[in-house]
Amino acid sequence: MSNPTQRLDVQVRFAMNMRRIRKLNALTQEQVAERAELHPNYISSVERGERNISLRNIEKIAIALGVDMPELLGDPTSIGG
Repeated sequence: MSNPTQRLDVQVRFAMNMRRIRKLNALTQEQVAERAELHPNYISSVERGERNISLRNIEKIAIALGVDMPELLGDPTSIGG
């Protein structure tokens, strides 16, 4: 088992994945917010890893980005490796 202090905090991991996927899809935070029916300030704070968001909002963001929920929660350091 890996050292827990070496693993990324789940909020930071989610934020990194969300930002990466949003940029790959050439979307602004405002566009994601509109698609997810969430406030742009909320989306911004999620991308900064400041929010402990609900499963419902994870699902909304995943749908807005066109990905499955697990893709937002995976290890961003293993992407493309």
